[in-house]
Amino acid sequence: MLETPHVIVGAAIASKVGNPYLAIPAILASHFLLDRVPHWNPHLNTELKKYGAVTKRSATIIIVDLLLAGLSGIAIASTSLPDINQFGYILLGGFLGILPDVIEGPYFFLKWQPGLLKKWVRFQKSIQVDVSPVFGLTTQVVTIVASFVWIMN
Repeated sequence: MLETPHVIVGAAIASKVGNPYLAIPAILASHFLLDRVPHWNPHLNTELKKYGAVTKRSATIIIVDLLLAGLSGIAIASTSLPDINQFGYILLGGFLGILPDVIEGPYFFLKWQPGLLKKWVRFQKSIQVDVSPVFGLTTQVVTIVASFVWIMN
């Protein structure tokens, strides 16, 4: 799944669940649950095997997605202002929503591939449910909309 839905769901959980002892595990679990939802995203493993690096197209998609994810997290957190503690908590929720993917960054972009990181990447790949771009992006838009509906209620 792209990062934007992960950030929005993580921020939504943080904004709605006040107890961090409940919210943080829920946010981390949401990442893995969302990866089980049929979705589309760039296939970095395939590109690494085929081309030896992530393609420029995929890198561009990732950069745009991360910018949109960051702006979304900030926008959601801003609704809690002037409570700076809640603002930070919601931002943390958004970041924790993508943490499992952030851990993979050095593997794909710095070609740092120690054994434990290789196992992590294999695990993450094993839980993905990839589908066509149209259907896979639609499920992500539905996830985002549902998260905003939850936030606003």
